[in-house]
Amino acid sequence: MSFPTLLTFIPKIQKLAEASFQFIPFTLQKQVLEKALCELFAEAIEDEDLDFLIDQNIAIRIDHTALHWQLGFDGMRFIVEKPSGKADACISGELSEFILLASRKEDPDTLFFQRRLCIEGSTELSLAVKNLLDTLDLSQLPTPMRFALDHMGNLQQALVKHPKAHKVTA
Repeated sequence: MSFPTLLTFIPKIQKLAEASFQFIPFTLQKQVLEKALCELFAEAIEDEDLDFLIDQNIAIRIDHTALHWQLGFDGMRFIVEKPSGKADACISGELSEFILLASRKEDPDTLFFQRRLCIEGSTELSLAVKNLLDTLDLSQLPTPMRFALDHMGNLQQALVKHPKAHKVTA
């Protein structure tokens, strides 16, 4: 099977994955996200680099999925809640764009300026969060998560480079 042929399956797998997110209970999403965020940002929490987030809420919305969260920070840990509509800022976009962002396969500025990721609400807060993401050391992630993220990012990059393969047919 050729590489372009293989790429035609990726969007179909993504659609299936996106549809399956609706079956993940919010309590499980909350537990996983809070633990992952606290581990990933442990040094920043200790250094009080996240204090700008205290009393702020950031909504994260992954379009065409059931993945919508509202993130807060109490000075010691992240708090993940269901969206209430009262977020100070909202970052939204397709799952593929968040994968590129998280895997560092695409520059955050590029994703935002090309409107592949959208910011609503407090621009100052959104930029502070974006700058914080730029400082993350992905080597702090557990090896299996880092490996998976890197490979998902590589696949997304390949789809960007081969746009004809990205078309999904029924």
